[in-house]
Amino acid sequence: MPIVVRIDVELARRKMSVGEFADRVGLTPANVAVLKNGRAKAVRFSTLEAMCRVLDCQPGDLLEWVDEETLTQPVSDRVISADEPS
Repeated sequence: MPIVVRIDVELARRKMSVGEFADRVGLTPANVAVLKNGRAKAVRFSTLEAMCRVLDCQPGDLLEWVDEETLTQPVSDRVISADEPS
């Protein structure tokens, strides 16, 4: 899946537990796990807004598009430029 969910990164930055995040956003911990593990097929804008509000971030901090070809390449074949974020 070329859209990668980065909720775990933002939670770690804020030292916030999944349970606290789920309570503040209004989701069940199970649904947060579905989002974190990339198994979600869709996210409502209202849910994305609530997540951004709780984490004080932008949607792009939580969601990232990754080229599928890059994901299928062996790590040793990936070229990362110093100009590109890793």
